Amino acid sequence: MNNSFNEQGVPAHRVVNRLGMLSGKHHFPGSTLMQDLLENEGLEVLNDRVQDFDQYFWNPADHLDPKDF
Repeated sequence: MNNSFNEQGVPAHRVVNRLGMLSGKHHFPGSTLMQDLLENEGLEVLNDRVQDFDQYFWNPADHLDPKDF
């Protein structure tokens, strides 16, 4: 995570904790880059937490075939 924001094609700003908190924001330069990137994608962030997180949460178990693990 420390350097993933520098890698092309790695949407590390989308990695939040299970409650929608921007727990990885300290890995991004500046104090609001992670929030800015999420808001540019249309999400609302308030007090370092994605609002309406249940609408955006992606559970891989719901979308990937377990035999691929």
